[in-house]
Amino acid sequence: MNTELFIARRVFTQKENKKGISNRIVSIAVASISIGLAIMIIAVSVLIGFKKQIREKVIGFGSHFQIVNFDSNQSYETKSVTIDSSLIKKYLSVPHVKHLQFFATKPGIIKTENDIHGMILKGVSENFDWSFFRQNLIGGKIPDLPKDKKSNDVIISEKISKLLKLKIGDPLFCYFYNEGETSPRSRKLNISGIYRTSLEEFDEMFVLADLRQVQGLNNWQSSEISGYELLIDDFEELDNVYPKLREITLNDVTEDSILRVFTIKTKYPMLFDWLSVLDMNVWVLLVLMVAVAGINMISGILIIIIERTRMIGILKALGFPNFNIRKVFFYLTGFLSVRGLLWGNIVGFGFCLFQLSTGLLKLNPELYYIDTVPISLNLLYILLLNVGTLVSIIAMIIVPSFFISKITPIEAISVE
Repeated sequence: MNTELFIARRVFTQKENKKGISNRIVSIAVASISIGLAIMIIAVSVLIGFKKQIREKVIGFGSHFQIVNFDSNQSYETKSVTIDSSLIKKYLSVPHVKHLQFFATKPGIIKTENDIHGMILKGVSENFDWSFFRQNLIGGKIPDLPKDKKSNDVIISEKISKLLKLKIGDPLFCYFYNEGETSPRSRKLNISGIYRTSLEEFDEMFVLADLRQVQGLNNWQSSEISGYELLIDDFEELDNVYPKLREITLNDVTEDSILRVFTIKTKYPMLFDWLSVLDMNVWVLLVLMVAVAGINMISGILIIIIERTRMIGILKALGFPNFNIRKVFFYLTGFLSVRGLLWGNIVGFGFCLFQLSTGLLKLNPELYYIDTVPISLNLLYILLLNVGTLVSIIAMIIVPSFFISKITPIEAISVE
């Protein structure tokens, strides 16, 4: 029989002195654990949800990897790459690579009667993964890209449509410049759909069109593109897949072109650095919440020790070592902490599920790139929060528990 556990359980469940000062202090300590854990669950869930949504939006515009001509710079005026079916098979054989698609980009200008606006015409082929834009389509339809003829259909963002007062079905007059040509090339395209991602930097730029439109503007053959876009099945594998793609690319150097691989992180480093900074903010919050809960629990346990001085003296008189008596209060701390964690989980999960189902809390998309507070529940992270909080609070009790060794049996038993 575990005597220390039995005593701690009796102290925990004892109903006497429920109105005493120690009970109120312990209740505050338990409440601080509950509130702290609830805040931590909400903070972590919001952070994961926020990073996931922003990441998915950026990947929707640029995929996980882009493989382009080595001579291409970071601008959207690119050198051509010739489609190589054998190289495509090698890329698709890499673990976690689930999709490969062709793309081409061309900077241009949209002109209406009263306004002009700079944009990037991104040409895509019939194998393009439209799932991201279907999710964010607010009107119209995805462009139809028949194999036998070039399509004039494009989709533009809600941002561009509002700036230029355009709507679905309107003609889109675009102008493009080529190096060495004195006059711009014009194209009359048709707006088939409007999307909104709230990622302002991208919404203001991208117009999606038929790949053959860009090939014609650049005087390219049907086998020439700006590059390949690759999607993988798990973002966490990004850094593991990259060296394999790079090795394939370096081993396939030809006289016509040398390719290089960009990850979405290297394509948009400032955005991903900003997301990384958010991790530090959450870590600071977690440490503060655990520290507050631990300090409150220390206060509660010290009050209980003082209140139970007579019991400690009797246990010492019966031959209990100091360490065994300290174990009683470790168990008691565990019981109280678990009670606080239970309520913290209920409150934290309750808030997250409520926000997931209702989307009640809104955000300004111009500042946060999303219009509602995002939630992503990760059970592993929540389990680690519970275990980490419990272990941290019990560890913080070690030092104040040495106060028990200062109590002598004779003085303790005589305490009324």
